[in-house]
Amino acid sequence: MRYLIFVTLLWAFSFSLIGEYLAGRVDSYFAVLTRIVIAGALFLPLLRWRGMAAGLVGGIMLTGALQFGITYVCLYLSFEHLTVPEVLLFTITTPLYVAMIDEGLKGRFSLGPLAATALAVVGAGIIRYDGISDDYLLGFMILQLANAAFAAGQVGYAHLVRRYAVEGPLYRSFGFFYIGALAVVLPAFLLLGNPERLPQTPVQWGVLTWLGLAASGLGFYLWNKGATLVDGGTLGIMNNALIPAGLVVNLVLWNRDADLLRLGLGGAVILLSLWLNRQWSVTPVGRRAA
Repeated sequence: MRYLIFVTLLWAFSFSLIGEYLAGRVDSYFAVLTRIVIAGALFLPLLRWRGMAAGLVGGIMLTGALQFGITYVCLYLSFEHLTVPEVLLFTITTPLYVAMIDEGLKGRFSLGPLAATALAVVGAGIIRYDGISDDYLLGFMILQLANAAFAAGQVGYAHLVRRYAVEGPLYRSFGFFYIGALAVVLPAFLLLGNPERLPQTPVQWGVLTWLGLAASGLGFYLWNKGATLVDGGTLGIMNNALIPAGLVVNLVLWNRDADLLRLGLGGAVILLSLWLNRQWSVTPVGRRAA
């Protein structure tokens, strides 16, 4: 749990940094590609190439392609159609994807995680719903693809580690995560990227470097490690804890107006959902698949 809390605070800066310095200025594909290369450079030297099951290697690459590659290409593209508050609003469905995918992989349907994550969505909606722009549908659809891919990636990684009973430090295999992401983003940049929209200022390069090292490198590793230590309901709920954290950062650093009453109320609902998820005796309403 402590890993998820730490990364939530770390990622709280990312939304504002992307919206303030990169969105609409730097090519989305190049921005994601740069983050992958920088983050991968941290873990590839630590990678253990021998003695790993092919299914585990392929699975980790797939989770990287989903959770980083597809997710972040879609996220950056969504910023070209949505404001930072709208992006935060439309990420509130991620816990539902997490709960549904986690339950599906377990071959069952349980009431507890779904109810708790639905409550977390309500809490996030209380915080963030203040109307949306007229031209938002495309951005909404792109972001839902990002939410689903991000959910599938983190849940998939947790199930892989448990299924293969991975021994030793997880960072010895996490480099495959970035190889999988690179397999998606590099072709996307070569085919669809705009070389005329590369970073132009030291600030833009600095933001990309920070996002690559901290948010994408340290952040993704610790988040996925944390995902292996909690249940699906808690993991889904923590996805929405980013919303109040992101709004606080946006308010403090860029002096953006925020309804503090709604921020406090919505945050309290999210905390309540975490408590309920821990207290609720999960009752399966369907049998485990044969």
